[in-house]
Amino acid sequence: MTFTLSTTIDLPWAEALDHTRDALSAQGFGNLTEIDARSTFEAKLGAEAADAMGDYTILGACNPALASRAIAAEPEVGALLPCNVVVRRGKDAGVTTIEAIDPQAMVQLSAAPAVKVIADDAANRLRKALTALSS
Repeated sequence: MTFTLSTTIDLPWAEALDHTRDALSAQGFGNLTEIDARSTFEAKLGAEAADAMGDYTILGACNPALASRAIAAEPEVGALLPCNVVVRRGKDAGVTTIEAIDPQAMVQLSAAPAVKVIADDAANRLRKALTALSS
């Protein structure tokens, strides 16, 4: 089983990142965190490491209603939240790749039946966001 849902889009880096935020928002996800991995690599490992990775941002996407239901069903599930969404573009890439954690991968770690129902909803919303980006 793959653990991500993904798409590629032919947009410049900054525009792809903005469109990803918008597509997630349209599906009820906000961004709790935003990690600019390229900047972190540059600061900690140097410009060569950052250049080798290319543009790479991790969005910590959260749909509060779904997260609330999941945590109520199984409090430990909070360790698997938020849903990470990666927006990346390699140094010489012609397209930007967007990958989201597949909530179904998280379900395999939970014994609570209610978590599966919530993960199905989250996966559907993430797929819709990725489809909107591809359109």
